[in-house]
Amino acid sequence: MEAKWFNVYGLIFVAVILIPNVIFAMKCKDGFVNKWNNKLVETVEQIGRFACFILMIFQIPGTFFGWYSQQAFYLYLIADTLLAAAYCLIWLICFHKSSMFRALALSIIPSVLFLLSGILIRSISLIAAAALFAPSHILISYKNVK
Repeated sequence: MEAKWFNVYGLIFVAVILIPNVIFAMKCKDGFVNKWNNKLVETVEQIGRFACFILMIFQIPGTFFGWYSQQAFYLYLIADTLLAAAYCLIWLICFHKSSMFRALALSIIPSVLFLLSGILIRSISLIAAAALFAPSHILISYKNVK
């Protein structure tokens, strides 16, 4: 199955994982307090985050090759649906509980979602963005709970 430059499924997955974050921002006006300040890691994380959001939705010609097969497409849909659902469920269950589990789960799940999506859609740019985002996001999450 050939992927087009616009990935509606990627848009849906990005929207779903953003919903709990938007709700958190609306309910907690003070927002997230970053206790661990490392400008380099934070910058890499933000570049990776926004690149992942954009590249989940928009495919840059010449940097992606589409799903290898119909089965890869189905795996993409199933895996990303399960990961997005798990992300929302953990947000729901742990909304008012700051813990290492919450911090790591809410950083690892989107990292895996972005990386797996990049691999399954064969997007070099999304894989590269996820490779920037994942370690920096997980490290920041870990350092802020530790």
